[in-house]
Amino acid sequence: MPGGKIRVLVVDDSLFFRGMLVRGLSSVSDIEVVGEAYDPYDARDRLLGLEPDVMTLDIEMPNMNGVEFLKILLPQWKIPVVVISSRGDLAEAAKRAGAADFFQKPDPKNPDAVKTFLAELPKRVRYAVSKTIPAAPSARTGSGIIALGASTGGTQATARILKELPADLPGIVIVQHMPPDFTRMYAQSLDRDCALKVAEAREGDVVERGKALIAPGGETHMEIQKRGDKVYIHLKRGEKVNGHCPSVDTLFHSVAKDMPGRSTVGVLLTGMGVDGAQGLLAMKKTGAYTVGQDEKSSVVYGMPREAFEIGAVTRQAPLENIAGLIAKYAQGLR
Repeated sequence: MPGGKIRVLVVDDSLFFRGMLVRGLSSVSDIEVVGEAYDPYDARDRLLGLEPDVMTLDIEMPNMNGVEFLKILLPQWKIPVVVISSRGDLAEAAKRAGAADFFQKPDPKNPDAVKTFLAELPKRVRYAVSKTIPAAPSARTGSGIIALGASTGGTQATARILKELPADLPGIVIVQHMPPDFTRMYAQSLDRDCALKVAEAREGDVVERGKALIAPGGETHMEIQKRGDKVYIHLKRGEKVNGHCPSVDTLFHSVAKDMPGRSTVGVLLTGMGVDGAQGLLAMKKTGAYTVGQDEKSSVVYGMPREAFEIGAVTRQAPLENIAGLIAKYAQGLR
């Protein structure tokens, strides 16, 4: 933004008011509307892709109201927010949730009120940007981790993703449902074809940038454990979880526990059953960016469907787009 325009994301479920806000903000030379969203879930995806300087936010929207969205968003993403709503009685609640400013919507039937509102709107946006809180340490300044799970059809899906990813990414941990010994050969094959270093995980391995570790098939589950500033692999014997050992859920729950927040990415690919859905939900609840493979590109739309239906998926995408989504988000995990 320095020396350039203020980039704004407009969030409102009303097409009429979104249009009014876009016209008002676009009428001044120092502000650019870079995107629009119709609810908080749409807004989260657009925040990731657009990285605006400031956001305007309605309160009464489908799926989640604006105040609740602020409570979830702002601890993880330090962006100034101007709440613009007809609910003047919720102004204090919005500010307590972290809004930089509250601005009441005008009566659209009152031309003078609308004119005054549009003249004041750019000033409110500039004011909010001037109050920006310096970003706290987060995924964009700290280390990160990418966790991936797959089953039926997943060997090809996982291979495609890993082959398309650049080497300079946070460490990747993978549970792919496979028989014993096959995971070692699978990892060796991928290591030859990928920019990333790929290996079958061993007890005590360090999860590090530029390396993907695949859980060995057989009798052990794979977890991560964070000790100090390093993350280690822990393999433990145990009963099957959701019919599988290793289990995607076991891995994902350990990531949610030891690497909570925006420093994590969770990906659930094609597979039969429900393994990974609850773990992905646990990751999302801590602030992770979560991706689920869509039905059309899945060999078996079981695991990713279960995750999607329980609200564990931030972004559902076809297989051909998933590597790009991971890479784009992970550019901030430094």
